[in-house]
Amino acid sequence: MGGAFLEWALEAFSGYVAVDELYEGPYCVLSAVDNRPYKRILYEVLDHDPNHDDIKAFLGRLKDALTARELEIKGITTDGSALYPESIREVFGEIPHQICTFHVIAELVKGVLRAVASERKRLAKSKPKLKRGRPSSKDKKARRLARKSKFIQGKISDLFQDRFLFVKRRLKPSERKRLLYITRGFPQLRKLREIVEHLYALFDRRCRTQTALGKLKKLRQWVKRFINPQRKFLNKTTIHKLPFAARSW
Repeated sequence: MGGAFLEWALEAFSGYVAVDELYEGPYCVLSAVDNRPYKRILYEVLDHDPNHDDIKAFLGRLKDALTARELEIKGITTDGSALYPESIREVFGEIPHQICTFHVIAELVKGVLRAVASERKRLAKSKPKLKRGRPSSKDKKARRLARKSKFIQGKISDLFQDRFLFVKRRLKPSERKRLLYITRGFPQLRKLREIVEHLYALFDRRCRTQTALGKLKKLRQWVKRFINPQRKFLNKTTIHKLPFAARSW
């Protein structure tokens, strides 16, 4: 990409760039896009996974293209890859760098689903061991254990089939009713859903950055109250480790 194309792509440059990588089989495509009109500025195809030198060289090409046209970059958006922060500082210096909201939410969703999966594993381990065959009608203890095992297996199945209810942004009344049913007797799972709703509220476009940061601080403190030091359940959402990146540029 160069010449007439670059002139067209940068004719109304906003100053805000999104840099990302796309993996296609053995290849990786690095691309830089103007984050306002969504015009692709540069791209590069690699036959290997990108490393620090690849990212630095690519950003260097971007800087050269902007400098040649006396344009200034005001901010960069990337995913959460560790390759970007140092490379951005080396090429552009101390400019605003934010993580893409989509990638932040995706990581949080993965953390929540891992927490739900850990609860399913805990339930599976709590199932009583049964003797082979059908329990005798006279053996009350064996029949009670069989009922308990069946109940726990039903809960495990429900938590797997309806796991999306824990991470969906907005629940319909019927879905919320279903969520309350499958989490009956599991207050920690209901708290997990509450945390998810607070997380989505942080990324509301109507919420100013400073307001969101204040809410995030309170949310971190609130989450810590529900961390069980023995089971380490709710902290698997990793909310207290992730930076807030939904700044409005």
